[in-house]
Amino acid sequence: MTLVEALIALLVFGAGVLGIARLQSVAVQETSGAGYRSTAALLSKNLISRMWLSDRTAATLQANFGSAGPGAGYTAWMTSVGTAQLPGAATYPPTVTFQTVASGTTPSVPSSLVTITIFWKAPGDPGTTPHRYVETAQIK
Repeated sequence: MTLVEALIALLVFGAGVLGIARLQSVAVQETSGAGYRSTAALLSKNLISRMWLSDRTAATLQANFGSAGPGAGYTAWMTSVGTAQLPGAATYPPTVTFQTVASGTTPSVPSSLVTITIFWKAPGDPGTTPHRYVETAQIK
């Protein structure tokens, strides 16, 4: 009877150790994911600050920072994206789109609503859909 109790105790202890090992594995994955999200947020803030420092007219922003016909500002920013160690950034390049928004003030000063989408795919992620971080900012 004592031997059966010892075997059951070993089984319960083994299940507990396996649960703790799995918990550690999930914690490491979530920490990596949080790091990637922080990097993506930092990169998008970097691009928005570059836009604020440039000529902020809608046409200039679109020509210089839009991802459709990558301008000099977008290309320079992509260099920092490449060195940020965001996995899959070369495979899934970020997109930067602009929309002109009319202001409700007099005289009307239009502003640009910029949407930055950064993609990444961590090693070992299941499926083919990458993670994404989307940030919008209104620039006048």
